[in-house]
Amino acid sequence: MNFLDGSLFPENQNKLVITAAPYGPEWIPSDFPEDIPVTMAEQVQKAVDCYNAGATVLHLHVRELDGKGSKRLSKFNELIAGVRKAVPEMIIQVGGSISFAPESEGSAAKWLSDDTRHMLAELDPKPDQVTVTVNTSQMNVLEQMEAADIAGTSLAQPENYRAYTEMIVPSTPSFFEEHVRRLNKARIQSAFQFYNINSFETVERLIRRGIYKGPLVCNWVAIGGGMDQPTVYSLANFLRAIPDGAMLTVESSMRNVLPINMMGIAMGLHVRCGIEDNLWNQSRTEKMSTVKQIEQLVRISREFGREVANGKEAREILKIGVFYDTVEETLAANGFAPNAKGRQQGWLKKAA
Repeated sequence: MNFLDGSLFPENQNKLVITAAPYGPEWIPSDFPEDIPVTMAEQVQKAVDCYNAGATVLHLHVRELDGKGSKRLSKFNELIAGVRKAVPEMIIQVGGSISFAPESEGSAAKWLSDDTRHMLAELDPKPDQVTVTVNTSQMNVLEQMEAADIAGTSLAQPENYRAYTEMIVPSTPSFFEEHVRRLNKARIQSAFQFYNINSFETVERLIRRGIYKGPLVCNWVAIGGGMDQPTVYSLANFLRAIPDGAMLTVESSMRNVLPINMMGIAMGLHVRCGIEDNLWNQSRTEKMSTVKQIEQLVRISREFGREVANGKEAREILKIGVFYDTVEETLAANGFAPNAKGRQQGWLKKAA
């Protein structure tokens, strides 16, 4: 991305799009009973509360009545339908992991099979987005958390702690290429999760080969443990790589969330918050609900002079429902240089 004169002035930035992640599948209800919804009505109401607070994208996971993360697509369909009815302007983003919460105490935290994950393209009603991970990576979500961050929670239990430190995101080309194709066919936007420059570069190649033909909407995931480090240097290095046409949301964990989001707000990027990422205020004197985290970002953004997008504006900014017909159109719309003409493109391009 290019930051020219005036890039930090709010009149030269899009309005802020806030993603709320209020369901926190890694936690159990007793970890934060005041803010973890369990019944379907409570889960729908949580979406309403987040929207009313200023969030226009809902990162969606689902719980069963026993409080565990659901892996039943019927439950996802039910929650999506409920949110659609209650807040029709909200952008629904289904977490592509479905839910990686362990099935039972001490069991390994893992993703489901590729066939099950592909079924996210068949959800009914359709979500607006499904998050897509690219390239297999370690995902030790606890690496940069401090002992006090998880003290007294289920993640502090030795079996769960071990499961979440050993977690791996499986995403090989045979999965993500087919997954993107299915989402494209269903007219569901791929919301790419970029853990580092390598995962971005792979998606650029998917675009150049014609596998993905849509807006580059993505999250920079800075949580350590196989993902990027939450520092200004890592963010700046990533921003130098991605094109001007990308819609980028910054994402971090625990008390890194607020400072990373403040950097994102200042630079005209977009932000994510919620108990899936962070349970605490900055002094760690009390837990902070997803709604309070949203309200905090709204206040800070307005102090910067940057207004917060409403649902209709967020759909336009993220280009929900937009797809392209050709590789050349996709490259131009996202701000990439065109494919070189006459150069040897290699067997991968020919195979696509």
